Amino acid sequence: MKIFYFDLETTGVNPQVHGIHQISGMIEIDGEIKEKFDFHVAPNQHALIDKEALKIAGVTHEQILAYPPMREVYRKIIAMLSKYVDRYDKTDKFFLCGYNNAAFDNQFFRGFFAQNYDNYFGSWFWSNSLDVMVLATLALADKRAKLQNFKLATVAEAMGVKVEEADLHDAMYDIYLTKEIFDKIRNQ
Repeated sequence: MKIFYFDLETTGVNPQVHGIHQISGMIEIDGEIKEKFDFHVAPNQHALIDKEALKIAGVTHEQILAYPPMREVYRKIIAMLSKYVDRYDKTDKFFLCGYNNAAFDNQFFRGFFAQNYDNYFGSWFWSNSLDVMVLATLALADKRAKLQNFKLATVAEAMGVKVEEADLHDAMYDIYLTKEIFDKIRNQ
């Protein structure tokens, strides 16, 4: 099984008007981590930038505008994907895997491809994804009423994963927590 673990940091919560400023994750093929990646990216030039979103991520407007251009990062991602998937083989694709990715990250990531004039997102990824938040629901169903919320850090702690609060909202750290939760769920 090919899994593309990923997490994004964005300039807001609406994929129609906000952009991506960090794409991080790892590639797992048949249980083996093949590659880790952490790309900072200047959001597309038309993206609105919400100050609160940047504050949560711990970055400034000036920082994200100084990141490498979107097209450059897109090319790096395509080169990386091409090492592991034959985009012309309809049976060879990644499962996208993230925390709350079905409701949030997937739409931003698909938009990133479209903004780079690539309408073939589905050539790389299955349309159904592995959303660790949804998977954790069953694993924590008996504890859910006692949990303050169902955010990544809360779920990680409930699953016995140590959380470094200061590192949260960095996409690379968040994907580490996501993978730890996912591994616990699939090994139950």
